[in-house]
Amino acid sequence: MRVLLTTNEDDLAFLTQQAQPINPNSENLQLLADRMLTTVNDPKTRGVGIAAPQVGISRQAFLVKRLDKINAPFELFINPKITWYSDVKRYGQEGCLSIPDQTGKVYRSLVIQIEYCDLEGNEHKEVIEGYTAVICQHEYDHLNGVLFLDQIERSEGFNYAKSETKNALYYELLPPTP
Repeated sequence: MRVLLTTNEDDLAFLTQQAQPINPNSENLQLLADRMLTTVNDPKTRGVGIAAPQVGISRQAFLVKRLDKINAPFELFINPKITWYSDVKRYGQEGCLSIPDQTGKVYRSLVIQIEYCDLEGNEHKEVIEGYTAVICQHEYDHLNGVLFLDQIERSEGFNYAKSETKNALYYELLPPTP
């Protein structure tokens, strides 16, 4: 499938719209998932996640590489809703298949709780941590018409405190100063 790009005015207008819910029992859902997987695995567009709006489908579905699971399979999240974000943030580099030749550092929650349906119509409520949580947040933003560059802009002016652990550096949002 063609990946929509922010460098195209019509694509950008589409990418910044709210996606609509999708019927988890749709007969075309497996075909969409297969085509999105092929697109995200294509050497020209390889990534760790892709949202339906990025391939011109304004529906609430995204595919994420589950780096938190054995063999890192891709999983489809249908009508996802992130119901909780940790206050502890990860500050890391992101890029996007829809934003060519640009990367930037983004604050993302290190842990999230997400509810979604899978391809079999089963409902899930799951806590996801680490980089997989970051990928989910990035793709979830696409469903709401938000790009990672918007997230960078939104975080300007916030104060974060560094919190070092054995192998990583995290950030915590500080309360606003009077």
